Amino acid sequence: MSLHLLDIEPRDVSAAALGLLLGRPAPATLAELRLTDGRGGSLTLGVLGASHVVTAAVPGARLTEEVSCDAVGAGGDRLPRSTRSGGYELTSAVTTTGRLELDATADRLRALADADPGWLCGAFPGSAGALTAMTAQPLAGGGWAWQTWHLYPAGNTGEIVTTRTRWTP
Repeated sequence: MSLHLLDIEPRDVSAAALGLLLGRPAPATLAELRLTDGRGGSLTLGVLGASHVVTAAVPGARLTEEVSCDAVGAGGDRLPRSTRSGGYELTSAVTTTGRLELDATADRLRALADADPGWLCGAFPGSAGALTAMTAQPLAGGGWAWQTWHLYPAGNTGEIVTTRTRWTP
């Protein structure tokens, strides 16, 4: 099972506070999942305080992606809608939604993480909709692709931040 019920208050509670930091060592995680591609590559998905870190590796190349509220202060940039550098591509979106839709999305992501060993989901206390979910797949030509969901409840509404990343070194 890759659904983790975390007994810690989330640090990240707003999409506006998120940043992107690449290439730095991964911070300590609250939960993580390591995947391999069968060709010497590996990928570690990590849940931070309602945000994420991913460390991807193939023979001869390594990349760390952190999306968190700490990323800007550590030298990163605000989370962009899209960025591309070399073989790295990221797109992100922020959706403001009603609480029922947020909770339904959280339920769907929890079920996926509970059923599929390629998923990692960290659920935070205080709200059914407070969670971070991630999944990844190796790419046929080498490299990795991953998706993340950060759900931030706020009263009767909430924000869903999604990212899609593709890394082909």
